[in-house]
Amino acid sequence: MGVTAKSLGIDKLPVEERLTLIGELWDSVADEAASLPLSTELKAELDRRLDAADKNPEAGVSWEEAKKNTLSRLRK
Repeated sequence: MGVTAKSLGIDKLPVEERLTLIGELWDSVADEAASLPLSTELKAELDRRLDAADKNPEAGVSWEEAKKNTLSRLRK
């Protein structure tokens, strides 16, 4: 059996500490994941999306607009 939250005692931590730990784990995975090679399928999909964005830049919205829209939806 692999390592689990229970085997490490993580399940006994207060929720706030577990959330902090999740963030730290995510950051450590993200740091390493950036150096992993892309699969052929993912590279093709990213190339397709970049091509679509180049051909029709007006179809997208800025990060600021997307964030504003998302936060507005969450507040409802």
